[in-house]
Amino acid sequence: MTFEPGELRQSKADLQEALRALRRRAGRTQAWLAQRCNMSQTKLSNIETDRVTPSLVDVELILRALDTPANLAAEVSGLARLAHTEWQSKRTSWRRGLEKRQCELAALEAEAVTLRYFLPAMVTGLLATPEYVRASLGHSPMNTFTVYDHRLATVETFTGRIVFQDARDVAEHLEVFDRYQRHASFGEEARGLLSSWAGQYRS
Repeated sequence: MTFEPGELRQSKADLQEALRALRRRAGRTQAWLAQRCNMSQTKLSNIETDRVTPSLVDVELILRALDTPANLAAEVSGLARLAHTEWQSKRTSWRRGLEKRQCELAALEAEAVTLRYFLPAMVTGLLATPEYVRASLGHSPMNTFTVYDHRLATVETFTGRIVFQDARDVAEHLEVFDRYQRHASFGEEARGLLSSWAGQYRS
């Protein structure tokens, strides 16, 4: 899923506008659609006026109730995915302070049962020596991501962080992680490789 950060800010407004236009095009009232989707008319009104961001399930129910053509449904579903994606620029993080960012990360990690860190371009901080860290900071590493259980994925880019909450986006990152994990070495095999490489480097 590729996009520009500016798309995230616009996606919520585009989503509510699209849903409202689909209802009107179908010639249906808010009361009729709300009843078909088993939601209150107040909630539907708030969705159409951008006061409430609909869940992905809400959007699916609305699209089905309105018999939306497949091509339009795919487009609106894409807007819904963007609406549930958060962009955090590095400038914003710096203004808020690194302590708050660390507290947010600590809370996410405390709630998670399984953490998956994907760092393709550099050794994770737990294994890096001070010299390695200093050297790595002098270059731009590839994008990294972290998946918290099956509920959230955060992607670090060169200019900020993207937070994915849509289950399909999280699943895509899990698939990438699993693909690389199948080729990774662990335990004694990993220690043996590292020892062998260290020996070759020293010689």
